[in-house]
Amino acid sequence: MIALSLAEIAEIVGGQSHDIPDPATLVTGPVVIDSRAVEPGSLFAAFRGENVDGHDYAERAVAEGAVAVLATRPLGVPAIVVDDVQNALGRLARAVVERLGTKVVALTGSAGKTSTKDLIAQVLQRKAPTVWTPGSLNNEIGLPLTALRATQDTQHLVLEMGARGIGHIRYLTGLTPPRIGLVLNVGTAHIGEFGGREQIAQAKGELVESLPKDGVAVLNADDPLVRAMASRTEARVLLFGEADDAAVRAENVRLTEHGQPTFTLHTPTGCSDVTMRLYGEHHVSNALAAAAVAHELDMPADEIALALSEAGTLSRWRMEVTERPDGVTVVNDAYNANPESMRAALRALAAMGKGRRTWAVLGQMAELGDEALVEHDAVGRLAVRLNVGKLVAVGGREASWMQLGAYNEGSWGEESVHVSDAQAAVDLLRSELRPGDVVLVKASRSVGLERIAQALLEGFEGEGAVR
Repeated sequence: MIALSLAEIAEIVGGQSHDIPDPATLVTGPVVIDSRAVEPGSLFAAFRGENVDGHDYAERAVAEGAVAVLATRPLGVPAIVVDDVQNALGRLARAVVERLGTKVVALTGSAGKTSTKDLIAQVLQRKAPTVWTPGSLNNEIGLPLTALRATQDTQHLVLEMGARGIGHIRYLTGLTPPRIGLVLNVGTAHIGEFGGREQIAQAKGELVESLPKDGVAVLNADDPLVRAMASRTEARVLLFGEADDAAVRAENVRLTEHGQPTFTLHTPTGCSDVTMRLYGEHHVSNALAAAAVAHELDMPADEIALALSEAGTLSRWRMEVTERPDGVTVVNDAYNANPESMRAALRALAAMGKGRRTWAVLGQMAELGDEALVEHDAVGRLAVRLNVGKLVAVGGREASWMQLGAYNEGSWGEESVHVSDAQAAVDLLRSELRPGDVVLVKASRSVGLERIAQALLEGFEGEGAVR
């Protein structure tokens, strides 16, 4: 974070100083919410969670080097006391961003946010110092923590914004007002909470509504609900996609023999060829979104194409591809799942596994509400249509719907099985995998199927090749 005195911070957040010997003491390290992450010069924000109260770790944080604690009560250590720590954290983030004048890029969407954010970060980092959301810390706590990592040198701040209801993105944009707002898609993730795709579009569109007149709304031309958001902003609109009227578009899209996308990138300043290191055709749209943002920040097409071709995966368990020495390829995409990302992952598996035996080890997609049965059934049917060698549906009711969908789709679905838990899936795979097989592991984060991928790689640490 930029250096601020405790007196300045107290004024910004409207807090009272307690047990602070010298209000001129500077916070020079990061703002953290985990005492184990404290560095010398940190500010420790004490949040009260369901199981842990950060106030109980205040002394430890100060002992580890924090210069003060942001808290809701005096603690006997240097503290700035506020009524609401989350509100104070947001006010501090906004003040820091305003002082820096950093160009803020915000993005949202139902699927692909984190992968696209990672691409944007890697492209822009080649141009100038860039700070971006780590992993999926895209909520009312993670976003200000990311913004507070910016320093005097930071020129680009890339922020992923998530939403579980109307008003969430509006709140986030109020903390860090963006100049460039990117909307990727409107799908069915969290549809059980929102109630329908129109409501999801209403929530995601809050991003473009926040843009200033001299800002830019970067919208997916291939998604009708996103394209329609052009009417909700006073900012200039830039379309990306495969549509003919997209200013940033892809032509000659195909997959390599390993399932990696290759295409010709077109931007208003030129065109250049891209061959990605990532897997699956769905990354073409993500790459175009990143290219559109980079174009708006004055990067030429050839530099963008080179950066996209060299970009890798920054966040864990998102199409992590590891080839074991025995020839088995494990694709760990278990961080999260929704119908759109599940379909994309299955298509990527089919492309990667041409000429090889493929396994789709899949679990529940959460928060689908009344659409859960239909969507899980559809995933099972798609696995059959794509000629996936074997579907292993892991878990309870939703997994059984997936397996039944595969069985009902046709004779190929007889290769599908339903197992009760991750260990049962591991036991099955260990007994039946053979060299050359490709295994995809995917489910919603709450299911924890990453344990299956990790178990399949045990004993191969340091030997497997990450592709």
